[in-house]
Amino acid sequence: MSDDTIRLVTIGRIIRRRRRLLTVLALVGALVGYGTSLLIPPRYTTSASVLLPGAWEERELLTQSEIATSSVVVDRAAAALDWSGVSGRELRDQVSAKASDGNIIKISGTADTPERAQRLSDQVAQQYVTFAARIAGDNTDPEAAAGPEALRKMVVQTSRRITDLAEAADPGQTVESVQGRTELEKLRTTLQEAMDKLDQADPATNKANLVVMGPSARPAGEAPPTRMQLIVAGALLFFLVSVIGHLTAARVSRRLRTEPEIAAALGSALLGSVDVPGERPAHRPEDSALRPRIRRLLGLDIRWDVPTPQTSGDEASRQIRYRRVCARLRDQLPAPRRLLVVVPDGDEIARRAAGQLVAEAGSDLLLREVGVSVTRPMVPDRDNESGALVVLSAGSWTAGELAGIAEACADAKHEVVGIVLAGTVWTRPTRSAGRPRDAATPPLAVGNDARGGSG
Repeated sequence: MSDDTIRLVTIGRIIRRRRRLLTVLALVGALVGYGTSLLIPPRYTTSASVLLPGAWEERELLTQSEIATSSVVVDRAAAALDWSGVSGRELRDQVSAKASDGNIIKISGTADTPERAQRLSDQVAQQYVTFAARIAGDNTDPEAAAGPEALRKMVVQTSRRITDLAEAADPGQTVESVQGRTELEKLRTTLQEAMDKLDQADPATNKANLVVMGPSARPAGEAPPTRMQLIVAGALLFFLVSVIGHLTAARVSRRLRTEPEIAAALGSALLGSVDVPGERPAHRPEDSALRPRIRRLLGLDIRWDVPTPQTSGDEASRQIRYRRVCARLRDQLPAPRRLLVVVPDGDEIARRAAGQLVAEAGSDLLLREVGVSVTRPMVPDRDNESGALVVLSAGSWTAGELAGIAEACADAKHEVVGIVLAGTVWTRPTRSAGRPRDAATPPLAVGNDARGGSG
């Protein structure tokens, strides 16, 4: 199986087994997004289009976009709007301009109401057109201003001179006279066309003819991010962070899940694996603390990083596993066969398995169960036992904790003769004649783990 498939399976397992927690966190994220939307007032955006006739280069269009959002234009728009408490400096953050195809400058205005957004974009567009026309007509260079006008006068004088020459030419119908008058007319036409092209290419003429292409449309909806977008983004963000947190926790977890790792940490061999039926602990009157209730409500009492327990055949098939472990112990130990069964405190699955193992042992195999704290492991001194048998569930303890149990056994002169891994299985529901159909066995218990499985 590829790594990608394993990741998808792991994510699916998180969603299935932590769906209550993920749902609650997603709702919290949605509430955070809603609260954020209350802090951010609604915004509305609309655009007004300004047409720039003639031929414009790309850099010239960029320059016009900068002019449209310049402080001069925005300040004039702010003065014309005369909004209370709103200055040109504040409006600069609410106005933008962008050059689009077709020599069109789109001026966008953003405000807290659709009406104000429409008025803002229209007023900035109008002030931009007025300011651009003023720039085009305000030419302070006398030589640059006199050059085109002198050229026009010269063209007019040349045209008149051509007319005089045509009239003074030989009025006869000779070939030379006709050709002369024809050439003069061509010259007059060429001069007029050149002058027309000069007028069309005059930047001052083009810039003075900017046109606002109608009023801007009143916005029908809020500008992003809307309240709904913030709510959805908050829920999605909290959901993804929760899933990533689960994956990170599993990645950095040092709990041992595989049989070779557990055997190496305890320094002994694995004698076998046994199963106990999966069941949820019954609620006890003394267990009235708020924290356990919350854990049960959110589904935190069910391990997600272990495979789903397999279905058990029946009680007889589970007892066969215990008998096989006891048979291996009889073959391995000399008489009298007495063993200390060591169970880590807090490992409910291992405790139940150890109790069943003690019950299945015969008269020739005496087993005594003791619980050992993993934080401060202490094992009773050796009396007449032949060694210690460690019973635990996979995926619950780190290598350091298991090494501490092994050292405690060695200090008490107990040799760890073997390891038994305990896991959970689903029990097939049994119904009596009067029992409802939907009364089934409760789901797996706290900290359940499959035999040697890896989550």
